[in-house]
Amino acid sequence: MFDVTQFSRDADKVLEVVGGDMATVKTGRAKPSLVEHVSVEAYGTRMKLMELATISAPDTTMIMINPWDKGNLAAIEKGIASAGLNINPVVESDHIRIVIPPLTQERRQEMVKLVKQKLESGKQMVRDVRLKYKKMIDDQKGKPGISEDTISADLETLQKKMDEYVAKLEKVVQEKETELMQM
Repeated sequence: MFDVTQFSRDADKVLEVVGGDMATVKTGRAKPSLVEHVSVEAYGTRMKLMELATISAPDTTMIMINPWDKGNLAAIEKGIASAGLNINPVVESDHIRIVIPPLTQERRQEMVKLVKQKLESGKQMVRDVRLKYKKMIDDQKGKPGISEDTISADLETLQKKMDEYVAKLEKVVQEKETELMQM
């Protein structure tokens, strides 16, 4: 029998991954989510920036990072600079300031293309989850107590859930595109 809740859990994980991925796409607005997952070398190990500092966005063009341990300022600056986000951290006495420049129209369009690529990657991940459950349903053929109608109903339920999750992914992407194209 098809386990809808387990499929939903697996597909929700995909949504979470894609949502997190979308949060890293620069929109021209300063958001803590842009840098909070940046990996920083601190205390002899790799840590996420959000584990080392308070991150805030006092306005739409600036991110402020206040490390709890001021000795990590250089490591945090190096981690942000090497994260490939094309942003320049500026160290000021006991905090780091990042100014987010506004996006040009051309850059916005490039970002929309990137977001669409991330959508396709998300759809592929959901298809992979569906394939796993479709195989489990198909493997039930010929087993005692499992009729063709049951298999057919399970496949139909699986497809409906799949369509739901693809729609959720497209909604996340649509929201990001709208955010990107706002001046």
